Amino acid sequence: MPTSIITTDDLREFKMELLDDIKNLLSKQAAGKLKKYLKSSEVMEMLQVSPGTLQNLRINGTLPYSKVGGIIYYDTEDIQKAMSQNRVDNKIGQ
Repeated sequence: MPTSIITTDDLREFKMELLDDIKNLLSKQAAGKLKKYLKSSEVMEMLQVSPGTLQNLRINGTLPYSKVGGIIYYDTEDIQKAMSQNRVDNKIGQ
C-alpha cells in the first residue's frame, strides 16, 4: 500500500473547503432553504457518517432526536450546536 504524505498546504486547502461548505449550509439556513427537521439519511449525507456512527451519536447523547411513527428526525439547530460544542481549534501552521 503506497504511503501518502499530507502537507500543511493540504490541510490548509481542506480547511478552506470545509469552511466554504459550512458557509453554504449557513447561508441556506438563513435563506430558509434548509429544513427544520432532517431524517437519518439526510443527516448521514450532511455529516458524511455511516448509519452506525449516527446511531452511536444518538446513543451517547451527542445528537438529540425525535421519533415519530418509526421515523427518526433531527433538528438542524441541534446538529449545528453539537458541531460547535465539539469543535477543536488546532493552531496548525501559525
